[in-house]
Amino acid sequence: MKAINKEPMASVFHPVERFIPETHDTFTLEFRPKNNSAEFHFRPGQFNMLYMYGVGEVPISISGDPANSAKIVHTVRAYGSVTSRMMTLKKGDPLGVRGPFGRGWPIETLSGHDILLCAGGIGVAPLRPVLYYILAHREKFGQAILIYGERTPGDLIYREQIEKWRGRFDLEVNVTVDSAREGWHGNVGVVTTLISRLQCDPANTFAMLCGPEIMMYYTIKELKNRGLPDNHIHISMERNMKCGIGFCGHCQVGPKFVCKDGPVFLYSQVEHLFRKQEI
Repeated sequence: MKAINKEPMASVFHPVERFIPETHDTFTLEFRPKNNSAEFHFRPGQFNMLYMYGVGEVPISISGDPANSAKIVHTVRAYGSVTSRMMTLKKGDPLGVRGPFGRGWPIETLSGHDILLCAGGIGVAPLRPVLYYILAHREKFGQAILIYGERTPGDLIYREQIEKWRGRFDLEVNVTVDSAREGWHGNVGVVTTLISRLQCDPANTFAMLCGPEIMMYYTIKELKNRGLPDNHIHISMERNMKCGIGFCGHCQVGPKFVCKDGPVFLYSQVEHLFRKQEI
């Protein structure tokens, strides 16, 4: 096996193979390694640094299937100059990639347990690889639940895939939106409104959360009200990451570097740092 890039600070440019519009401001990019003999391996929850030549570089979570080493997949929501420029990419255009970086979700260590995934907004993208892993090893896990919240029905991503997941008998999928007009027949309300309805065993359930920190904060409170201990809750934190290897210090929060020690943390280890921008 050949590595895509042995130098963590040097981007390797890969041509875009597919540009998939998800919503008006969100899209999925698929690449194949420039060297077709190379393989790309990552752990669910890790991220790459994506570089637009002449514009800048941003950290973006990997959203593809960890079992597919021939493809690199990122789902991006345009919110700044770099990601907005990425919306102009088309098939064949080059994009710089560094990575993968960070610590991922510990899904491989949770065999025999029930798994609850709670996603808010674009936070469903970093959790999708976990779901791929669970479904590929379904016999290893107990109950599997996905809760996904968005602002409006028009902001929902992976719509076709979510519909397929909802049709499975071994996966529970719950979707909610903050507000909706006529035509939406699903749940309306924040993510926490769905947690109160769950049928789960707190002692055997491990939760993984990704989304806006305010959403995760109240979700954690609700999970703890349901009896989940702090050491059964994992969160993905987001900070201003630049280097990806804990060198520049931009993402440091207390003694932790989000790019290297995270972005996935056990909540009991970072409870005192959670929702603090810097210390």
